[in-house]
Amino acid sequence: MNPGLVVILLLLGLSFLGIPIYIALGIGTLAALNLAGMPVLVLPQRLFSGINSTSLLAIPFFILAGNIMSRSITSKLINVANALIGWIRGSLALVTVLASALFGAISGSGVATASAIGGLTIPAMKKEGYPAPFATAVASISSIMGPIIPPSITLIVYASITNVSVSSLFMGSVFPGCILAVSLIAYALYYGKRKDLPAHEKQSPRQIAHTFKDSIWALLLPIIILGGIFGGIYTPTEAAAVAVGYSLIISLFVYKDMSFKEMPGVFVEAAVSTATIMVMVGLSKASSYVITTSGLPQQMLSLFSSITNSKFVILLLLNLLFLIIGMLMEANAAIIMMTPILMPLLNAFGIDMLQFGIVMSFNLCIGLVTPPVGMCLLLGNQIGETSLSNSLKAMMPMLLISILVLMLITYVTPLTTWLPKVLA
Repeated sequence: MNPGLVVILLLLGLSFLGIPIYIALGIGTLAALNLAGMPVLVLPQRLFSGINSTSLLAIPFFILAGNIMSRSITSKLINVANALIGWIRGSLALVTVLASALFGAISGSGVATASAIGGLTIPAMKKEGYPAPFATAVASISSIMGPIIPPSITLIVYASITNVSVSSLFMGSVFPGCILAVSLIAYALYYGKRKDLPAHEKQSPRQIAHTFKDSIWALLLPIIILGGIFGGIYTPTEAAAVAVGYSLIISLFVYKDMSFKEMPGVFVEAAVSTATIMVMVGLSKASSYVITTSGLPQQMLSLFSSITNSKFVILLLLNLLFLIIGMLMEANAAIIMMTPILMPLLNAFGIDMLQFGIVMSFNLCIGLVTPPVGMCLLLGNQIGETSLSNSLKAMMPMLLISILVLMLITYVTPLTTWLPKVLA
């Protein structure tokens, strides 16, 4: 059997048995090395080279910034969104989408967004009479903007494998993230009007100004991060470090809603999440080496080429493939596993690596709300205390909207490539 195929089969099989993905990836790589007759020393060598990258330092910093925010700054972002659009029917659903977009512009994580924003807005929506399945659905699907709107941890992982610029990937994901946010807001408006959902009293300009004044330090955080990156003031890695320092100062000394006693727990939680991702990224270099030398990418290229010579059809087939993979596997693991296999195919059909990275990340983020993995949906369902089937039913229109946006950014290339070219 092809050693590269052994890696993939063992990764999938062991993951289904409940073994952590990074352990499954390591076992699969070791088995493939043994089958190919390669020295085991390849594994630690490639693992070290895989994590020996300064760009990967952005991952722990963004995770830590998200953890700090979830204990402090999140409520301020929700207050601002509520002040702006709280008077509209179904406003809490709109607030959830808008707050998720703002939080995603700092944390880069879907699960963190679902926990921080959904943990506050789902109970609030239920209290105001929103159907529990809809409240769960809108908070869950909004959370996928965390890894889509820059900064994105999945895009950082993709960049570490392909050597595509992290900054360019962040710039290219701006339009897809904004289009998804606007589309979800439009659906929430339609749903709120059709179901006659409650609305809050419209705030006066003075009240809105007071809310903005109270939340200004929280609002400055995404501006500082994205403005610094896009303006060329600092790299994404430096921006992540700035985000941690800024959020710590604001949480501890300005808003004072986080204590020093909470800090050890915050750091430990971020360290555990970081360790899992970093080990996966390191092991991906070893597994990529085995997969590449096994000739599996060339076999995949031959298979797709035998089906069609159309770039349009190839992109459609890849999207279908990743929609299925996203249902079964965590996004970072899927990127690590599939990117080395598909790179020859992308080069052969002239598919832009920057565009494909954003399309693949967007596609796999949809998997955050599709069973059986669907971490954001499961988390939202737990917060909303409703049945999974009802939540899925309520989410279907929004899921369809997400897939339509996916098709749009797949076939309208400037949506992902124009901004990086302009800002370059």
